[in-house]
Amino acid sequence: MFSCKTIAFIYLSESSSQFCHKVPIFLFHSVPFLIRGSKFLECKCASEKVSESFERDPGQEFEPEPNQIVKQKKASIVDILKQSNSILPHVVLASTIMALVYPPSFTWFTSRYYAPALGFLMFAVGVNSSEKDFIEAFKRPDAIFTGYVGQFVVKPLLGYIFGIIAVTVFGLPTPLGAGIMLVSCVSGAQLSNYATFLTDPPLAPLSIVMTSLSTATAVFVTPMLSLLLIGKRLPVDVVGMVSSILQIVIAPITAGLLLNRLFPRLCEAMRPFLPPLSVLDTACCVGAPLAININSVLSPFGLTVSLLIVAFHLSAFIAGYFLSGSLFHKAPDVKALQRTLSFETGMQSSLLALALANRFFQDPLVSVPPAISTVIMSLMGFALVMIWAKKKE
Repeated sequence: MFSCKTIAFIYLSESSSQFCHKVPIFLFHSVPFLIRGSKFLECKCASEKVSESFERDPGQEFEPEPNQIVKQKKASIVDILKQSNSILPHVVLASTIMALVYPPSFTWFTSRYYAPALGFLMFAVGVNSSEKDFIEAFKRPDAIFTGYVGQFVVKPLLGYIFGIIAVTVFGLPTPLGAGIMLVSCVSGAQLSNYATFLTDPPLAPLSIVMTSLSTATAVFVTPMLSLLLIGKRLPVDVVGMVSSILQIVIAPITAGLLLNRLFPRLCEAMRPFLPPLSVLDTACCVGAPLAININSVLSPFGLTVSLLIVAFHLSAFIAGYFLSGSLFHKAPDVKALQRTLSFETGMQSSLLALALANRFFQDPLVSVPPAISTVIMSLMGFALVMIWAKKKE
């Protein structure tokens, strides 16, 4: 026991940590004070140090460390790069306007660049996926079959209906109606895979499987559908179609998967730069066909055909969405599946239809609907990407 107003300096040491600390203890009015160890004093001293660190001079301003500022700047730049996909619909719209106002801005992007450009988009999907994702996709044959039905049953029926409406209701020339039907006979578009990747990344492999299957069988199905709907059998280059699948889909995705498996750190460094590059890539894929076929789009029938193409694609998007919703309403990811099948049904390879029209039809009017479809399909698809992404947030 200490007397009043006595100041004692107690030296405490912990044998385990060899800690030695000098603690002043103020005792008042001869109150007995029992110290049962040093840990109480250590905690008290630690708390005093913490409180002192917060009790700064009122005039002193907090200044973050330089390395923290660098980290924050780096993080913000990476975040901006990763969020580039959010402006994709606006960039697509801007590229469309630019192609209409100043076609030479995109005419340099000729058809020889389409395969590498689409291949880059598939490579980006591969880098952000794994082989397990594709194995899981093959475990859903019912969804794959539904997507195939949407591609080669629902969509051709809609194309036939709108082709007939174009000729009988609007009085358009028969070749324009044939062009609308031709658009509905071709396989799915690789842009649908990228659209699915932006809205529902886990289902991107499923979308790729659907599109690859429709593209591989298009060498047989497209000629039969064109004969049935248009009355003209269009021979499709089997070797060219298989080569296209290898160049645009299989090789880039395999390269991305292997890179992700063997060099994960390299992929991690690449990922922030893939979204902005993909946005520019997509803008070229949309603006170039419009700029190259600007005369067809601005033809006297251009506005009417554009409205019919919008109605055709809108019907296909809606049909794919509700068809999958009715068949897979008990699935845990039914909404994501609906969006995926909507993209698969509503987006198709209009560039293939345009190539077939230019090669096998003498009347140039047949190529007008495919040229317009290339732009409308992309605008509507990526507009849905923006809408559904905001709803998910």
